[in-house]
Amino acid sequence: MLNKPGLASQSKWLCCQLGAREHYAVPRALERSGRLLRLFTDIWSTNGYANRFHSELSKAPVTAGNIGALRFELNARVRRQSGWRLITARNDWFQTFVVSQLNKSHLNGNGHGVTVFAYSYAANRIFEFARKRGWRTILGQIDPGPAEQELVASISSRAKYTVAKGEPPPAVYWEQWSSECFLADRIVVNSEWSREALMTRGIEAERIAVVPLAFESADDTATFERHYPAKFDSERRLRVLFLGQINLRKGVDALFEAIELLKGEPIEFWFVGPTQVEISPLLRKNERVKWFGSVARSEVSKYYRDADLFIFPTLSDGFGLTQLEAQSWKLPVVASRYCGAVVREDVNGSILAEVSGDAIANVLRRLSRCPQKLALMSKKSGVSEEFSLATLETSLLNL
Repeated sequence: MLNKPGLASQSKWLCCQLGAREHYAVPRALERSGRLLRLFTDIWSTNGYANRFHSELSKAPVTAGNIGALRFELNARVRRQSGWRLITARNDWFQTFVVSQLNKSHLNGNGHGVTVFAYSYAANRIFEFARKRGWRTILGQIDPGPAEQELVASISSRAKYTVAKGEPPPAVYWEQWSSECFLADRIVVNSEWSREALMTRGIEAERIAVVPLAFESADDTATFERHYPAKFDSERRLRVLFLGQINLRKGVDALFEAIELLKGEPIEFWFVGPTQVEISPLLRKNERVKWFGSVARSEVSKYYRDADLFIFPTLSDGFGLTQLEAQSWKLPVVASRYCGAVVREDVNGSILAEVSGDAIANVLRRLSRCPQKLALMSKKSGVSEEFSLATLETSLLNL
C-alpha cells in the first residue's frame, strides 16, 4: 500500500462514477481544485436526460458510455433482469467500460501521478488495472458494508410489525467488495458508524477516512420561515415526516410500534417513499398515518416545508442525506446514532437513545407537548460548513 504523505493533493484524479450519486459532488470538488483529470460515468447528457449532467462540469473532461449504457439497460429489460442480478450485471458492465477506456488512454506508466477514485461495488476491476500501473486507489464506500447486511438479517428475524421483502446480495457481491477493499490504498466513508462497521471486517483504522457528504441547499430555503402553533391538539396535530425507503433497515418496525404507543397523542405520521415491507391493514387504515408513496424529486420540498418534525430512526446508514435536506428547510430532526452526525441534542433536534418503539414514542411525546422547543430547534437548524463542497474538496486532497 502507498503511504507517501501529501500524495493525493499532488496528483491528478480519475473519478469513476456510475450514476449521479450526490449530484457529482466528488468530481465537482476535484474540478474546483484543478485536480480532476477525467470523469468516467455511464450516462452524460447536456440536455438533462435523467439528471445526468451538472453545469459545474460542463468544461470538465468527461467520458461516458451513453450508447453502451442504454443498450445494456434495454437488453436487461428484454432479459427481465431485476434485483441483485441486475445490480451486479450493471456494476460489471460499468467496470468493463472504464477499463476499456483506460486501455485506450495515454496514461499508462504515469505512476504515482494518478489517483483513481471509484465507488464501492463497481471498483474491483478498475482498481486491478490501476494497481498494475502504480496508480493510487481510493474507494468511496457508499454504505457500512456486510456488517449492515448481517444487521438487517438479524432485524428481520425478530421484527414484530413488518415482514421484509427482497433477497440479500449474492456471495459474489461481497467477495468482489473484499477485493476492492484490499486493492484500495484508502477507503472513504461518510460517518463514524460506517468506519466502525468496516473495522469489524478487519479493515485497518488507518486506511479509513471519514469524509461527510457534501450538500447544497435549494435557493428558496434561505428565506423560508417555519411556524409552530401554541399547542398541538386534535385539530392541529404534530406532523412527523418519514421520507425515504420504507424498510426494516430504516427502523420502521420500531416506528410502527411507536405509532401504536402514541394512540391518544395529537401526532400524525407522513410516510413518503417506496414501501419495501408488508404493512398491516390496521396501520394502512389508521387515520393518523398518511401514505404518499414515491414522489417526484421536484415535489419532495413540499413535504419538508409542511411537516413539523423529521424522523430518521435508521438502524444503519452510511450517512442519510435526508437529514441535511430536512435541516436546510429548518426542520428539526429526530435521528438514531447509526448514521452521519448531523443532529445536536436539543439544539437542532434529538438523538434517540436506542431504536425502539418506546424510545421514539418518548421523544415524540415530549416534543408534541412543547411546540416552543421545536420552534427554537427550527431557528438553529441549517446546513453547516462541515457539509459544504469546499470542505469535501479539502478533505479529499488531505487524504
